[in-house]
Amino acid sequence: METIRAYEVTEKILVSYAPATGEEVWRGPHGDVDAVVSRARRAWPAWAALALGNRIEIARRFANEVRADAERLADLIASEAGKPVWEARTEVDAVINKIDISVQAYAERTGKKKLDSALQGSAAVRHKPHGVMAVLGPYNFPAHLPNGHMIPALIAGNIVVFKPSEKTPGVGEALVECWKRSGAPEDTVQIVNGGPEEGKALVAHPGVDGVLFTGSAQAGIAINRKLAANPGKMVALEMGGNNPIVVVDTPKMSDAAALVIQSAFTTAGQRCTAARRLIVIDSVYDALMAELVPMARRLLVGDPFAEPQPFMGPVIDNDIADRLSESFLALLTAGGKALLHMRKTDPDRPFLTPGIIDTTAIADRPDVELFGPILQVIRVPDLDAGIAEANNTRFGLSASLIGGSPDDYGRFWANIRAGIINWNRPTNGASSSAPFGGIGLSGNHRPAAYYAADYCAYPVASTEMDQPRANIGVGLKE
Repeated sequence: METIRAYEVTEKILVSYAPATGEEVWRGPHGDVDAVVSRARRAWPAWAALALGNRIEIARRFANEVRADAERLADLIASEAGKPVWEARTEVDAVINKIDISVQAYAERTGKKKLDSALQGSAAVRHKPHGVMAVLGPYNFPAHLPNGHMIPALIAGNIVVFKPSEKTPGVGEALVECWKRSGAPEDTVQIVNGGPEEGKALVAHPGVDGVLFTGSAQAGIAINRKLAANPGKMVALEMGGNNPIVVVDTPKMSDAAALVIQSAFTTAGQRCTAARRLIVIDSVYDALMAELVPMARRLLVGDPFAEPQPFMGPVIDNDIADRLSESFLALLTAGGKALLHMRKTDPDRPFLTPGIIDTTAIADRPDVELFGPILQVIRVPDLDAGIAEANNTRFGLSASLIGGSPDDYGRFWANIRAGIINWNRPTNGASSSAPFGGIGLSGNHRPAAYYAADYCAYPVASTEMDQPRANIGVGLKE
């Protein structure tokens, strides 16, 4: 059986492959971390000194370059990341829309403040950029998620060194090419392709002032541990989740099932906000399963460029597909009951059908993020038990309540431990106009998206007078 890999490293040459076909997508050398960071440090003073309006104008020109190249970029995302073209296009749109959102957020979150203080002069609050920011991107949203760090960092006056996932270097390079065409000064945005070694070198490099990371909890914890003795380096961690979606009484069971499908299986379950656990009260279990299982069975899984367009493409590679299959089998062995078996539709390619498994009978359910199309179902007697079960995790990214009354949602919102809490909406698809982030193993309390401005510049408090004016009124010798 041929192994389809998402990337291959040979003699410091990185190669990425399309998960749907196994064809080579991109090939290039590993980056030189020391050389890139050195150029970034030299470029920073001029970029930071550039007027804010000029930095914003360059960011808008970047958006125009992305807009002009939108179809090619969407095709590249679909090919290299394996997501359907319709979804890849929404990702490109999100990259473009991030500019205006970040400009507004910077003005609101880091705007200048000045307070008169009579004889004491005036007090001012302004913000300054950190310096060189390393952005480490994931493969599931290879353009949108790193861009969500890069745009706020650049507007604030930082230089960006971007390391894409080794599984999607082609998309990362295309994004940086758009920056180069925008007219940004040389070395303002640079790319370092490579594998874990390059990522570790960037994190530890003394010339890097901040690390903006999106990825797994395991990698995020390693970054946090590495920098624990260096409090001066800004660290923003966006990590995964074992996200719950809780369903209680509702007259719209078909709609509830559709929301569960969207939450669990969009992007083949490869979203940090995807629903991993479906928690259902006993009174609606049968009715929900009667809608959910047939609906999931109808989902089209196929090539990203197929017509009609599939709901799901492949997962990123065969290694991940095999691990997910093993996880599904392990849950069955531990006492789970398959409601919809997950299947690999092609022995040579990582296409997985949705899997739904009732794990109520498993005493010690593993609290892990199964990053793919596996949904665990857990039965509970009532909403309070559902809330307790939803909180039975070390993660805390996203949670949704489906059905119930406003009072039910109020109780749910007040008691759920998560950074994103929704009602009658999916767990995923968060808006960039709102903060985004989680607690516990999901992140370090630095919400991204709209609040990214908070970690891209630091506040400076000043008291100021036009002329020195002071006297010592006590404690002087006669």
